[in-house]
Amino acid sequence: MKFFLHPQAQEELEQTLLFYKTQQAGLEKRFIEALEDAINRVCRNPLLYRKVDNQVRKCRLLHFPYALIFRQRVDQIEIIAVMHLRKQPGYWQSRK
Repeated sequence: MKFFLHPQAQEELEQTLLFYKTQQAGLEKRFIEALEDAINRVCRNPLLYRKVDNQVRKCRLLHFPYALIFRQRVDQIEIIAVMHLRKQPGYWQSRK
């Protein structure tokens, strides 16, 4: 199944990568690997993940305090947010 990032989720991803790049050499690459793993898991079986609101679900990234907030569309997955788990939990709800 295909996926696409909401424009604000794309911005969150870019900001997160910049942050991890300044923290430790190669850490942003490990984040990208964890993100790709989560996206692959979601695309394979989106219904496996817990609903957090109506048709919106959450998939945690391995080894990082982040989650993908997403919903399944007819032929693709819409990633609504790349959410830090310890900051403003419901901020993404205006994107629905």
